[in-house]
Amino acid sequence: MKKTILTFASALLLVGATANAKSETHQTNLATPNVVAKVEVSAFCKAIMQGDIDTVKRLIELGEDVNKKSLGMTPAIFAARYNKAEILELLIANGANLRLKSDKGYTAKKYAQLSKATDALAVIEAAMGS
Repeated sequence: MKKTILTFASALLLVGATANAKSETHQTNLATPNVVAKVEVSAFCKAIMQGDIDTVKRLIELGEDVNKKSLGMTPAIFAARYNKAEILELLIANGANLRLKSDKGYTAKKYAQLSKATDALAVIEAAMGS
């Protein structure tokens, strides 16, 4: 009987000890975290969209590339899309290439047509001779 009680007590102690033991496993997640880069339109193209011709002139004077894409579109495309005819004339006068396409495959003329930007479309057609 003494042996049974001792065995039983040992078993209870063993069960109690394992039940109270904290299992700490340290796992290191080595996977690369998802990084989301915030892509914004350039300051030059923002000025074009806002119709700020003075800023556009100043940036061109400072050497801004009139054909450099922002969000996959050229400055001329932004001017055409937002019907900024005066800015579009300025861009053309400073070497904007109206034949360049956006990353979606559209030219400034096509964006002007899609946006019903009649003033910009007239400037583009006059510049291209069509």
